[in-house]
Amino acid sequence: MPADAALASVEPTPGVAKPDPILVVDDVSRSFGGLRAVDVTHLEVQRGTITSVIGPNGAGKTTLFNLLTGFDDADSGRWTLDGTALHRRRPHNIARAGMVRTFQLTKALSKMTVIDNLMLGATDQVGEGMISALLPFRWGSQETEVRERADRLLERFRLAHMRDEYAGTLSGGQRKLLEMARALMVEPKVILLDEPMAGVNPALVQSLLGHVTDLRDEGVTVIFIEHDMDVVMGISDWVVCLAQGAVISEGLPQAVGSDPKVIDAYLGGHHGDGGDL
Repeated sequence: MPADAALASVEPTPGVAKPDPILVVDDVSRSFGGLRAVDVTHLEVQRGTITSVIGPNGAGKTTLFNLLTGFDDADSGRWTLDGTALHRRRPHNIARAGMVRTFQLTKALSKMTVIDNLMLGATDQVGEGMISALLPFRWGSQETEVRERADRLLERFRLAHMRDEYAGTLSGGQRKLLEMARALMVEPKVILLDEPMAGVNPALVQSLLGHVTDLRDEGVTVIFIEHDMDVVMGISDWVVCLAQGAVISEGLPQAVGSDPKVIDAYLGGHHGDGGDL
């Protein structure tokens, strides 16, 4: 049974168990002063699906991503990837375990070429050791394989024509593509995309959406933050809504989109400006 079809019979209840969860989050909290930014009691993400995380500004979406990927420290809680505990691990160790993320503001190394940006994403490169770097026969074949993999990703993301240009010359949309491609150099099980469509030229949005669905179809679990509800409804297999750091609703897209708690959260968060719903 396809992963998304398996969710059809899952109750739209916060914290509900999934048939085959790849990521399980328990009792994760983070406060800044007196503000509780994240307070997730239990959350499971179904393997091989696209799960959208929505919620008004300040709901704790990016903070949750930061915690799960080690870029911030949780006050409490634990989370596992395929049964492997990831809490208290640093970002590079979490990436090596199979979970990577992109950022709202892209992190391309602007004074390095596009191909070098991608090659940096590959893990366990022998030539990165101080002594090994002096012995090309130890890492030459591996570097060739990494370069070939990077070139395939450049072709896939239609960036091959920018291969040898500095990353700083890329447009905002191209940088989003580069960051997604670099994340795939890790060959992840789960990829977290933080507002991948934000600031992207409309001409590139459909291309990005196509890449996201391709990842799902290839077996990668995708979790992404998005404010455009048309995008969320059109691409998601499952939707999780946060408000004040907690999961207030989750379910199939249409169920969450019509949930009164979600509508109230958006209207309150946007003070009647129309919001995303």
